[in-house]
Amino acid sequence: MLDLALKEQIRGIFQNLEATYTFHIVCHPRHDSAQELIDLLKDMAECSGKLSCEITETEQPKLEFSLLKDGKATGVKFRGIPNGHEFTSLLLAVLNADGKGKNIPDEAIQRRIQALKGPVSLQTYVSLTCTNCPDVVQALNVITLLNRQITHEMIDGALFQEEVDALKIQGVPSVYANGKLLHVGRGTLGELLQKLEDMFGSEPLADAEPVSRAYDVLVLGGGPAGASASIYSARKGLRVAIVAEKIGGQVKETVGIENLISVPQTTGTQLADNLRSHINHYPIDLFEDRKIEKAELQGKEKAVSVVGGEVFTSSSVIIATGASWRKLNVEGETEYIGRGVAFCPHCDGPFYQGKDIAVIGGGNSGIEAAIDLAGICRKVTVFEFADNLKADQVLQEKAQSLPNVEIFTSSQTTKVLGNGDKVIGICVKDRMTNEERDFTLDGIFVQIGLAANSIPFREELDVTPQGEIKIDAHCRTNIPGVYAAGDVSTVPYKQIVIAMGEGAKAALSAFDDRIRGVI
Repeated sequence: MLDLALKEQIRGIFQNLEATYTFHIVCHPRHDSAQELIDLLKDMAECSGKLSCEITETEQPKLEFSLLKDGKATGVKFRGIPNGHEFTSLLLAVLNADGKGKNIPDEAIQRRIQALKGPVSLQTYVSLTCTNCPDVVQALNVITLLNRQITHEMIDGALFQEEVDALKIQGVPSVYANGKLLHVGRGTLGELLQKLEDMFGSEPLADAEPVSRAYDVLVLGGGPAGASASIYSARKGLRVAIVAEKIGGQVKETVGIENLISVPQTTGTQLADNLRSHINHYPIDLFEDRKIEKAELQGKEKAVSVVGGEVFTSSSVIIATGASWRKLNVEGETEYIGRGVAFCPHCDGPFYQGKDIAVIGGGNSGIEAAIDLAGICRKVTVFEFADNLKADQVLQEKAQSLPNVEIFTSSQTTKVLGNGDKVIGICVKDRMTNEERDFTLDGIFVQIGLAANSIPFREELDVTPQGEIKIDAHCRTNIPGVYAAGDVSTVPYKQIVIAMGEGAKAALSAFDDRIRGVI
């Protein structure tokens, strides 16, 4: 089943395995795909003396295999044939079990995983053509391998359609924990770990030593502002660390970017990769998958604590934690982000030229988006929850004068409709009559506001009623040694290019304060 060239690559990948691994196959002998699964795993087993297959036949309609390490269950199971993108998940499952995978988290994240309360049974329904599914499967396999109270199985939805129909799954990957929906759509290890902590809780490890890390400059956030601030700081010869949930931040939710000057076209994912690559050119310590729990910013030495017990200290703290689009929190929204559900009309609007779209929100941002999009889209439909638009009158008049803009008030979005690949419509309830109606659409722009990610800092820093950190022209806050840059701050216009400049400005201000003895 595997060609000779691929087998040779697998031999190289598995040449340094230390433990022995068994693919324990359980299947009905006459299952349509049984022989295909057996052939795949036997071909893999031939690539290393540390691999073998064991087959158990059953009269039940099963097609699955578990990964055993030195004869003992690892908790990792595949229901289906891990072809396509999931073939990598199988390879990494073996490597990670042997402690040699490239996506094994650092010690602090391992502690958080090991502290998760169990038992937890995870199931991830995937499509073998889905490009987001492997990231989720691989992350949950890592969590399983590090915590004996957790099991995880990848399930090919195409082979178990009855289960998919019973669960009414409309998007992949769909993750269930002890039978309850945990996550839908793309996700990082940090995001999945946080959801598991929220659902099941954690129990601190009895022998865990507190971890404290000291730096000259501590940058909080890994988006455009944070990356810029860290690079500018590192170029001054300072010891710099980034503490972030993920590199790229909100940028990763943007499909296409065409307004980053000198870069005619890129994607959010590619830009995030480029930010990481640029950061790695410098001796910057990167701590990902961290969620800030507490910040003590008064005094010369500031301390930032993250979930899991780590404490980062520095005399200079640059807050670049960004902002999050307020979401509708309705069925279908999360799984279609980037596939018809968008948040930034400036970034994603041009991709809907000549198409029908909806704008959710009748405030200034929503009506401005409708006016902007009306110039390129065939039709724009605005839905506002309240009985009246909240936008400035001049904006309302402009929108109402446009022939391809239709506005509905007292309208509650109840569901995003999709065909598995992209958005095809939206379900809206008239709040006056309670009547629900489906609208056929190509895209949905959610414009119900931005929320600054500033909660851990609000007790000490001056913020606006909207939670934005107040800064001066040099990105300084009301506390010496603390700076803010990008969307978390009061800087106008939340754009990538502006955030990058603000990050550089914050770093230069921090350095200037350092050499002048202010901090």
